[in-house]
Amino acid sequence: MQPSPRARYWQLPDRRLEFGPQPVLMGIVNVTPDSFSDGGRYFSEDAAVAHALELVEQGADILDIGGESTRPYAEPVSEEEEMRRVLPVVRRLAASTSVPISIDTSKAAVARAALEAGATIVNDVTALRADPRMLDVIQQYRAAVCIMHMQGTPQTMQDNPHYEDVVSEVLAFLRERRDALLQAGVSVDRIAIDPGIGFGKTTAHNIELLKNIGRFHTLGCPVLVGHSRKGFIGKVIGDLQRDRVAGGIGVSLAMALRGVQILRVHDVEATRQALALFAACGALVDLPEDQPSEVDPMPGIR
Repeated sequence: MQPSPRARYWQLPDRRLEFGPQPVLMGIVNVTPDSFSDGGRYFSEDAAVAHALELVEQGADILDIGGESTRPYAEPVSEEEEMRRVLPVVRRLAASTSVPISIDTSKAAVARAALEAGATIVNDVTALRADPRMLDVIQQYRAAVCIMHMQGTPQTMQDNPHYEDVVSEVLAFLRERRDALLQAGVSVDRIAIDPGIGFGKTTAHNIELLKNIGRFHTLGCPVLVGHSRKGFIGKVIGDLQRDRVAGGIGVSLAMALRGVQILRVHDVEATRQALALFAACGALVDLPEDQPSEVDPMPGIR
């Protein structure tokens, strides 16, 4: 009898982040002047730190700090500028809260500096493909890592994205990247996977991935979904200008039902409250430890 494929924890350098029936919340802190979601509201160091600590008060389990926008058609920023934006924020937060800090970057030098400053997770939207040095950094610091699927780059990803079978293709990509990390010596309990909602996908692609998110548990890694405030929500509700918080909460509840372990969200307080009531009403039941299931094979893992 094989164990449930739903990963029970994420191994960080300094702790084990345990998962129960309710997803943990990764609060988003964009230290950028051009974020699609907040328009640079938290671009200053003080504003970013204050916002992050507010998210912790609201119940964020992880803080994800990013200094380069990955919205469609965003322009890349230099390594030096990205570090200038994020490092003071990471340092101050590491000294102010015990909540794990994630650095949202695809640059190895930025990741290294952030890990030195107190981060313990690297969230790389390129799945460690953009910078060949990133794997060495992950290994040197024993960092946890999240690998994401993206078709193209932020500059090209929404130019007519196409798949024959979006779920199978994204799953195959994440399996290949997971296996590459395993073969390089990164233990499976340090790897989380993200299907990349909105990254080189149409609304139909996003919905198909969300409907079939349970298939991603077969990779044996925590599943992270980042749907918050994204354009497909406006398209589904039929109003691109409408506030997307309620729609995002709807997705969060659907993901919780499918066992997703990590939700990357802007609206931590509203999502936390919705999940608490969802659970109180009996909607979330943890999977039994000995549930038999099919588990995707992982090299070197027995």
